[in-house]
Amino acid sequence: MGGSQKRSAAYGPVHGLLPADTTEDVRTRGADVSRQIAVLPVGSFEQHGPYLPLATDTLVACAIAQEIADAYPVHLLPPVTISCSHEHAAWPGTVSLSSVTLHAVIRDIADSLRRSGVDTLVLVNGHGGNYVLGNVVQEASARGERMALYPAAEDWETARTRSGVVTSLLTDMHAGEIEASILLHTHPELLRPGYETSDHTADDRRHLLTMGMAPYTDSGVIGRPSLASAEKGKELLAALTDSFSAYISLLTEDNEPSPFSTPSGV
Repeated sequence: MGGSQKRSAAYGPVHGLLPADTTEDVRTRGADVSRQIAVLPVGSFEQHGPYLPLATDTLVACAIAQEIADAYPVHLLPPVTISCSHEHAAWPGTVSLSSVTLHAVIRDIADSLRRSGVDTLVLVNGHGGNYVLGNVVQEASARGERMALYPAAEDWETARTRSGVVTSLLTDMHAGEIEASILLHTHPELLRPGYETSDHTADDRRHLLTMGMAPYTDSGVIGRPSLASAEKGKELLAALTDSFSAYISLLTEDNEPSPFSTPSGV
């Protein structure tokens, strides 16, 4: 195998991403809480320009979920590493599931958790193209199940402001300041040279769902990674961890809303 075909040892696989809990850990943690909550990171395997790994969204989702698990009594699950990345199909390395498949996978995981006594599931989404996750949560909630999708756009905006991220959420669409900052904090060894000079913006993306990413970027980047820093990444994760407390409060409320109840005043 020629030198150009070899996988660089400097950018090898990432270790330590899977939870190390034993069944006794789960049992003990569950005995000390009023409601058992599992946290599932959902990432993707898609292009992130020439300097970020294909697994970037999974790494980001795992970083958020790990911080949450360190701060709150939740069960951390291993990540879903391939999801709905169809808009990135023009770039080699990208792999996608259909939205129907991802929907079914999440449903199966939630059903399995309930059979083992964990009745609440939070999806920590690292990929903006996973629109179907919103439908999964809506449908589960309508059935009276406890499920949430995190972070919401408002959580990201709070984190962006607190961390000093300059790029707006509209501009920072893909492989930009936020993602590069989180990886600089959590996995700096995975960033290849070049993110410092790869800024590209395309705020008007109204035909993205029809045409994919390719008409809007040659490199695959839409954002300003040159502004990234490890300190911003650290503060982003800290802010997202703090914002999760509101979800814990909501999901552990004693009242069980009926999926067929009528809102007052209607």
